[in-house]
Amino acid sequence: MAKQLDYPTIREIFRRFHAAQPEPKGELDHVNAYTLVVAVALSAQATDVGVNKATRALFQIADTPEKMLALGEEGLIQHIKTIGLFRNKAKNVIKLSRILVEEYGGEVPSSRAALQALPGVGRKTANVVLNMWWRMPAQAVDTHIFRLGNRTGICPGRTVEAVERAIEDHIPAEYQLHAHHWMILHGRYICKARKPVCGACLIRDLCQFEEKTL
Repeated sequence: MAKQLDYPTIREIFRRFHAAQPEPKGELDHVNAYTLVVAVALSAQATDVGVNKATRALFQIADTPEKMLALGEEGLIQHIKTIGLFRNKAKNVIKLSRILVEEYGGEVPSSRAALQALPGVGRKTANVVLNMWWRMPAQAVDTHIFRLGNRTGICPGRTVEAVERAIEDHIPAEYQLHAHHWMILHGRYICKARKPVCGACLIRDLCQFEEKTL
C-alpha cells in the first residue's frame, strides 16, 4: 500500500483528469433513477457491458417499479439470465420494486440509508445512485478504485470504507463529484490489475507505483 500523496500532488492529478475528460460518465445504461438502481444492483460481480446487453430490452418494457412487478420474477429472469447470480438478483429487484411502490409511491429515495435498506442495494450501489442521479459527491469504491487508490497513493486504505474516507478527506472539493468516475475509468482502462498501461498514463510521473510498465 502506497503512502498518502500530499494535497498539491492530488490536486494536480485531478486537474489532469478534468482536463482530459471534464464530464466523465458511468457506463451503465439507464433512463431514470429506478433503472439506474436496477442496473447497478445487477452489475455486482458482472461487467457493465454484460448488464447493458441484458437491460436494453428489459428497460423498454419495465422502466418503473410498477411495470417490473407486472413483468414478474420469471419474466425478469428471461431478460437477465446471461448475468451471474441472476436468480438471486431477480428476487431482489422484485422485492425492491415492491418496497418502492408500497413505501415511496414508486419513486427512488435520495437518502443513502433509504437506498441501502432496499434488497440487493449496498453502500456502493447507493453511492452510485446518489452520485449519478442526484449529483451528490458520494464515492462508490469498487475494485478499480480500491486498487488505484492503494497503488498510486491517491486514497490508500485497507478497507473499502477507509478508501472512501480517504477520497472525501484528501481530494479537493471541486473534484469530488466526478472523482469516482475518473478513478473507475482510469483503473478499468489504464491502471489495470495485471498489466497496467503505464506508458499511456497521464499521471505516471505523480504515481507512487514502483513496478511501472513501459
